[in-house]
Amino acid sequence: MKTLNLGIVAHVDAGKTSLTERLLFNAGVIRTMGSVDSGSTQTDSLELERERGITIQSAVVSFTMDDLMVHLIDTPGHSDFIGEVERALKVLDGAILVISAVEGIQAQTRVLMQTLKKLHIPTLLFVNKIDRRGACYEELIEKIEQRLTPYGVPMSTVSQLGTPKAFVSSIENRERFAEHTALGTSHPIFFGSAITGAGVLELQWGIRHLLPALTCQKEAPLRGTIFKIERGAQGEKIAYLRLYAGEVRVRQMVTLYRNDSEMSSTREKVTAIHSFQKGTGSSVSLLTAGHIAKIRGLQSARIGDQLHPQEERAREALFCPPTLETVIYAVDKSIEPKLFGALQSMAEQDPWINARVDPARQEITVSLYGEVQKEVIQARLEQEFGLQVFFKETTTIYIERILKKGEALQQIHRRRHNEFWAEIGLRVEPGEPGSGNVYRMGVEWGCIPKSYHTAIEESVFETLKRGLYGWEITDCVVTLFEAGICPLSTASEFRKSAPLVLMQAINQSGTHVCAPMAHFELEAPLQSLSPIIVKLIESGAVLEDTKIAQEEGVVIGRLPASCVHHLEKQLPGLTQGSALFFSQFSGYDPVTGEFPRRMIFDGSLVDRRKLR
Repeated sequence: MKTLNLGIVAHVDAGKTSLTERLLFNAGVIRTMGSVDSGSTQTDSLELERERGITIQSAVVSFTMDDLMVHLIDTPGHSDFIGEVERALKVLDGAILVISAVEGIQAQTRVLMQTLKKLHIPTLLFVNKIDRRGACYEELIEKIEQRLTPYGVPMSTVSQLGTPKAFVSSIENRERFAEHTALGTSHPIFFGSAITGAGVLELQWGIRHLLPALTCQKEAPLRGTIFKIERGAQGEKIAYLRLYAGEVRVRQMVTLYRNDSEMSSTREKVTAIHSFQKGTGSSVSLLTAGHIAKIRGLQSARIGDQLHPQEERAREALFCPPTLETVIYAVDKSIEPKLFGALQSMAEQDPWINARVDPARQEITVSLYGEVQKEVIQARLEQEFGLQVFFKETTTIYIERILKKGEALQQIHRRRHNEFWAEIGLRVEPGEPGSGNVYRMGVEWGCIPKSYHTAIEESVFETLKRGLYGWEITDCVVTLFEAGICPLSTASEFRKSAPLVLMQAINQSGTHVCAPMAHFELEAPLQSLSPIIVKLIESGAVLEDTKIAQEEGVVIGRLPASCVHHLEKQLPGLTQGSALFFSQFSGYDPVTGEFPRRMIFDGSLVDRRKLR
């Protein structure tokens, strides 16, 4: 049987989860359709998801269509949970982008479509809610062509649009688009309603005939990716595995390859396999290529681990990392160690939370995408761990970049007799924006043992987490240009000395604090344009282009990412709800004026230039 790993993505409230329910119902997996409003859907299993009526974590279900097994991944639509979407996108064979026929092209819709095209994932567009008042057809097709893809192809026409009796009629010769869709040069557009079922059978035809299904590669070397982690009822770790090639059996030993600084690996035994077949799935003894399954026994597994050696040290992130952070406290201070453990457990499922603690101040900090995510963290801690917490005000996460080349060389001597013990020299240089941090060897491998190299490299990456102003240094190249030892030297000496030498080099090079920026496009009625431009300038925006067309204007530019959410809240009042606003992370710009500093240790402002 062929397999297809299919993701459903959309802007929040476009109807992803309802479409998932309809597909499962049509396939006979469920007898009655669940409702998002009543909290009875198959994929929104968290209590918090049912309460709020939104998807917070991606979920996997499956159904069959003739000789095709479809593994369906329902993803969050809210931008605060974009990390879940990224992890799902990396294991897909195809995708359905859901668009509301009423609200049209929304901010997250554009971000998702750009990413799907970047990854060359074959994508079908499903325009949902054709039964709702205000639904559009021709106008929406035109906007899809303008804002999403010039290669959109309507696969159906709609009759009685905007009424409960709305239905679709398929175009002829639909099969001719199959090859173009698989190559990503065509994006078929289906219309329908997940609630009434109109047009969903036509979409199912598209899933079956236009998206590329895979056949099992049993004899190929073992290859797979862990893209999701959760905990079972007894606290045991469960890893979601997408198997690309080979077979995995219960009691089989598998090697997990990690894409970290050491390119490390661990070997563990699979104790149970839960395969997704006909709904939520069942236990099996064998997992074949093409399928997704929940694996027990891999206690050291992390998101991103592979079943095959990785050639590259780091994969490019599809979306920007969180640009906000906050300090979190337990209402009862005595249980803060338990709080940190709970956050670490949550970070297994979402590494971008990045829970970290300052030992001196006993403050716990988490990274965020927005205020909704903060509310969800607070609610989950109370519901799942019985912990009541409160937060400090959310602040922006800045970064630091190296200004120029700097280097330092230090000899380590024994204190008692001032004898030579070891030598280490490190050089720092600016890297290309967006390149991350790179550690390079500028000496021969044989000059010191491998364990010493590992100690230096690990210390380098750890030290770069706090620059001269307390922010993480990024886009930096660090080179070990000198290393020497005597017979009594130890790796621990290098581990202790590397941070001191590196900071001396950074002091020499200097750093510049940079703020996260967002590219934006804002479309609004002409009469609203002047107050909007004033508000943009007040928010620190740099206007790059303004276009006037008939009764509407479009403003394009860049503004600090920290101002995006505040501006989005003000726009409805400025434009009577008629503005369309799209923003996307666009890198970091140097801060002008006094640099913001991050507070550490005893509450004073950090100044790493005074630390030796």
